[in-house]
Amino acid sequence: MKKTSLDRILQSQGFGSRKGCRDLIEEGEVKVNGELVTKWKTEFDPEGLQFTVFDEEWEYREKVYLVLNKPSGYECSRKPTHHPAVLTLFPENMEWRDVQPVGRLDHDTTGMLLLSDDGAFIYAQSSPKRHQPKTYLATTAEPVTDKLVADLLAGVKLIDEDEPIAAVSAVKRGDHQIEIVLEQGKYHQVKRMLAAAGNHCAALSRTAIGNLQLADLDLEEGEWRFLTEAELQILNKQD
Repeated sequence: MKKTSLDRILQSQGFGSRKGCRDLIEEGEVKVNGELVTKWKTEFDPEGLQFTVFDEEWEYREKVYLVLNKPSGYECSRKPTHHPAVLTLFPENMEWRDVQPVGRLDHDTTGMLLLSDDGAFIYAQSSPKRHQPKTYLATTAEPVTDKLVADLLAGVKLIDEDEPIAAVSAVKRGDHQIEIVLEQGKYHQVKRMLAAAGNHCAALSRTAIGNLQLADLDLEEGEWRFLTEAELQILNKQD
């Protein structure tokens, strides 16, 4: 990559305006490859650049791809109405980078949530044309019956939908738990489908997106990390 002044590099990574980044550098808050840099005009090759801001280590990333094990009580919106925004769980520079959730989970739904500042990635992962399956584990108010499973697989009629909506798969996981795989991603879909089938969703968690499993990511609720290249390949793979 072409060498770039340090203030521009920091700005691209979400550490503030150009002036704010220059101030950080001149005030001695930035190190590059372990060395203090106080002149913002100093140029570096951004690719693979290791730097620290306020003693926190970062690596230059042209785009960021994040995964969060979302806890309950957070809205997947930059302008939340009743609950904190999910972005408050991330460092401030992620908001400066205009990181966005890939799709949404209800405020009381937990589990895997992807976020990125790459518009093409967000579109590709969100597009209904891609039919990216998403797996949910629902806790139900009433016992899970064979009829409930059969109805979800056959399709249930939802208000404002012309045709019945069916689950890709539905498997009983306990007396009050059912694993449901969907492709459509409609508003409150799992909750609405369970209600249409005569039950009620008491709790809901997204456990997988495509073949990427939350259980394999080693994240406690509320924790996040950058996706690896291997994980991105899993998400981007078309079956």
